[in-house]
Amino acid sequence: MNHLLFIGNLGAGEIIVIAFIVLLLFGGKKIPELMKGLGKGVRSFKEGMNNIEKEIENGGDAEKK
Repeated sequence: MNHLLFIGNLGAGEIIVIAFIVLLLFGGKKIPELMKGLGKGVRSFKEGMNNIEKEIENGGDAEKK
């Protein structure tokens, strides 16, 4: 399976149509807020992964917050 679920068959035209629909649904002012929230979520996930890696390396003796 060389493509990710259904994303592998999307071309530039389809992506533009999807972006236009998202813009119509959420509006220009709401999209930056959504992306900011998404960025915070990704950052939090990465921090959690780093904490787990440190805990594994230290044998479970890492500080708990």
